[in-house]
Amino acid sequence: MSIWQQSSEQEQEWFLALEQALAEQRFERLILSQYHGEQTDLEKIIFKPVALQQQAKLSCIYRYKTQDITKNYSFEEALQQIQQLLSECKQANLLLNDAELQLKKNKKKVQLIQSKRQQVNQQQANTHNREKQRYLQLTQPYLQDLGITDQQAKVIPSMAKKWKQINKFTEIFSNAIADLPTQQKELQIVDFGSGKGYLTFAMYDYLQQQGWQPHITGVELRHNLVEFCQDVAQKNGFQSLSFFEGDVRSYQPEKLDVMVALHACDIATDFAIHCGIRLNASMIMCAPCCHKELRPQFKSPEVLKPMLQYGIHQTQQAEMLTDALRALLLNAYGYETKVFEFIGLEHTSKNKMILAIKRKQLDQPDPKIMAQIEALKAMYGIEKQSLQRLLEDEQVDQERLGCRC
Repeated sequence: MSIWQQSSEQEQEWFLALEQALAEQRFERLILSQYHGEQTDLEKIIFKPVALQQQAKLSCIYRYKTQDITKNYSFEEALQQIQQLLSECKQANLLLNDAELQLKKNKKKVQLIQSKRQQVNQQQANTHNREKQRYLQLTQPYLQDLGITDQQAKVIPSMAKKWKQINKFTEIFSNAIADLPTQQKELQIVDFGSGKGYLTFAMYDYLQQQGWQPHITGVELRHNLVEFCQDVAQKNGFQSLSFFEGDVRSYQPEKLDVMVALHACDIATDFAIHCGIRLNASMIMCAPCCHKELRPQFKSPEVLKPMLQYGIHQTQQAEMLTDALRALLLNAYGYETKVFEFIGLEHTSKNKMILAIKRKQLDQPDPKIMAQIEALKAMYGIEKQSLQRLLEDEQVDQERLGCRC
């Protein structure tokens, strides 16, 4: 006889209510607590509805004493897990949009308690919950370690804007990852200028939830931040997340699938993009800032002088030209490139993103696009641009090595 067949009438009634709630879209949350099974240090299990790649699933957080582990299940898989876990937990709280069913067990009896809840519009509740839970879970302990959430897993008010940035970045990142041509689940990722690690940890957490095997290195110049992030990664059991003290010039990975560089200052962005192109990264994702290189070279074309006589316009034009040249160079080397605003100006002034996905393997840069680049440079009097120079030097080095062979 199976464990489930030995279960009480109250347990079977509770489980039937769970199945009906899922079928009728009335399910909000399930908390299994007072665990007494074989898994060491497991304290409680929480199930919530999520929408992943336009499919309804249940996200399960296994809460241990020292870490949380998140897994996503189809409804059928989740019900199988719950059926097993129910026999190993002394309490189960099933929260529906209009009721709560609490199951309590001890050595003498099993008690089922049902109470009413204030009914809400379930479609709105589901949409709200799924939007908040789709990419990252606030209950993850590393968010508290990073200062995003408090002990109750609530966003600290002063970090609300940062939390929105993290979620928006993760949304963009998730869509880009889904668009990668590779089918391999193991990814080598470098985050240049990782800072306090907010986005580095978010990438690692998200990829693990989705079944990828990420190996991520955050590269940061400041020793105290490298040490801090490494401690948080170790504390949370993120074994394939590490941090390196240095910059894009001092850290040279041998293999790279995804290159991320957010707010790398001035030509550091060019060095980061060059690293991604040189190592044939499948995805390059950067948010440039501090555009200084082209501004001193900038000469207004005659027809634009009335518009560009104002310093602020000339600065904005130089920044636009810098990022246009970067995007065109990525296109010339076989990348499909987008340039867009990834977060509103009210959250950060550094809100432009360049996202490139490798589509073609080219022996030489596309001559048509390179001609467009030269025409733009000539129009504005630009003599040098760092990314182009790095790529040309790389090509010369390869040709010399080819001659020696």
